[in-house]
Amino acid sequence: MLGVVLWSDNTENTAVIWCEDHGELAYFSGSQGLPIGDVTLDAGDLIQFDLKQQQNLRVVQNPRRVFQAAYSGLAESLVEADAEGRQRMVSAAENLPFGPSNVIPFTRKRTRERARERVAV
Repeated sequence: MLGVVLWSDNTENTAVIWCEDHGELAYFSGSQGLPIGDVTLDAGDLIQFDLKQQQNLRVVQNPRRVFQAAYSGLAESLVEADAEGRQRMVSAAENLPFGPSNVIPFTRKRTRERARERVAV
């Protein structure tokens, strides 16, 4: 599988990878062992690796760098895109034709009263 390193810590020999299948993020820990040559993984690197599912965690094994810094700045771009998307959602919600004053609260008390009215009819 191919993926892009979003975050890495070379002192701990760990990394978080965004996979080409757009599934859950995958994690690498140096305890799984690096390939020959002890290639370090840096944010933005395009890597190829074997993927193993361990309980509910996707684990990267045998990572091999394909291109160094091929996607540098990707993690920051994703954070910015998320912030912009959230702002667009808030702006869209503020422009809805109804506001909080037009919302009918559905409480248990009101639901019970309507049920009694239906039975009485």
